[in-house]
Amino acid sequence: MSTVETEADATPRRSLATEAARNLATTTKSKPQMRGITPRWLLEMLPWVDVAGGTYRVNRRLTYAVGDGRLSFVSEGARIRVVPAELRELPLLRDFEDEQVLTELANRFEQRELSSGDVIVRSGQPRTELFLLAHGKAHRIATGPYGDDQVVDVLADGAHFGSEVLTGTEDTWSFTVRAVTPCTVLVLPAQTFQQMNGQSDALREHLRQALSRPTPSTNKAGEAAIKLSSGHAGEVELPGTFADYEIAPREYELSVAQTLLRVHTRVADLYNDPMNQTEEQLRLTTEALRERQEHEMVNNREFGLLHNADLSQRIFTRSGPPTPDDLDELLSRRRKSRFFLAHPRTIAAFRRECTKRGLYPPNVPLEGSTVQSWRGVPILPCDKIPITRDNVSSIIVLRTGVEDQGVIGLHTINIDDEVQPSMNVRFMGIDDQAILSYLVSVYFSAAVLVPDALGVLENVEIGR
Repeated sequence: MSTVETEADATPRRSLATEAARNLATTTKSKPQMRGITPRWLLEMLPWVDVAGGTYRVNRRLTYAVGDGRLSFVSEGARIRVVPAELRELPLLRDFEDEQVLTELANRFEQRELSSGDVIVRSGQPRTELFLLAHGKAHRIATGPYGDDQVVDVLADGAHFGSEVLTGTEDTWSFTVRAVTPCTVLVLPAQTFQQMNGQSDALREHLRQALSRPTPSTNKAGEAAIKLSSGHAGEVELPGTFADYEIAPREYELSVAQTLLRVHTRVADLYNDPMNQTEEQLRLTTEALRERQEHEMVNNREFGLLHNADLSQRIFTRSGPPTPDDLDELLSRRRKSRFFLAHPRTIAAFRRECTKRGLYPPNVPLEGSTVQSWRGVPILPCDKIPITRDNVSSIIVLRTGVEDQGVIGLHTINIDDEVQPSMNVRFMGIDDQAILSYLVSVYFSAAVLVPDALGVLENVEIGR
């Protein structure tokens, strides 16, 4: 210790030290803070419909299933197989019930590995094989009116093409499919399928009925058509028609998120000044429940947005990162898009792509905040949208409201002991350890009124 420090310590104090003075002072305290609170834009922007009976039924016009969905696969080491039941997603095999035949058919697919840039099928060549895209991404390319090649679709895991060979008719490919990334495809030669068709009476009869069944009259959305007449003159016989409804419409039951809040009576009695301990506990608990509510509305397999987007409304990025072209594709598939929803890191990746092109999307005012936008549609952050280990995420776009046949939130109001809309707190008593218990519950769900109200851009790479 230096001589100067020793003399300073020995100097007599001339006033009361701050450490001692604080013993007689009252501190000003903040309320308990919580880092897990997010903007929760989804809950803020969705219009909410009161569901008095706990169930919401979405009635629609009758829609005919065409069987053009995606297929699922399983891997055994390096070998990949299609799930036999998933073959029903092929148009001609829809509703085929013979599991043994489907299993045998699945086992006859050949696995092929392709590199980036390889041509899988070429336009003009004979169409003799059915292709299932098990893994990877490919472009479907058609020749434009001026002779140039145009990318008309992006194919990814679960896609298929060439199912027309199952009918036994000979034709040529009208498009080219080129691998964008390394791809794994499963291939079924038409000759192999025809051999199975000759061996299985059930398959042969199913195909006969499927090919002889009259094609229902539908509009471009797949709904049962309403027959109309226009442009006529004079006394012509007008067509009779009616709008048919789905026989078994989908019903959404309200989901629930709950927790038991416990507070010791000693804490509630003695430590309530200047803040009520029970109220602060309830405030933090309700914030956590609202966060869980938004997570479920995005990720729940029954009603979550990511799992309830129609297959026709799921698209893939053209090159990996989210580009302006990809968001334009999302917007073009629906009217009155209300907002995008994306993880903050995904929004940052989109901004990088815009900067590369010299584009600077404007910010727009929304609910007292300023947010990014594209084509005038706000891009709202939501950290509930998952990011995989491969740094891949999704972007959601929604049209909202009952009047616009969009996406709506479902809840119930005016319930007993309600503290917020569709949330209640019920006192459950005091146990023999002097602990107060409260049951905190929130009831909610989400419904997509028509398929094109919700779109998802999948496999968005954000790590580049």
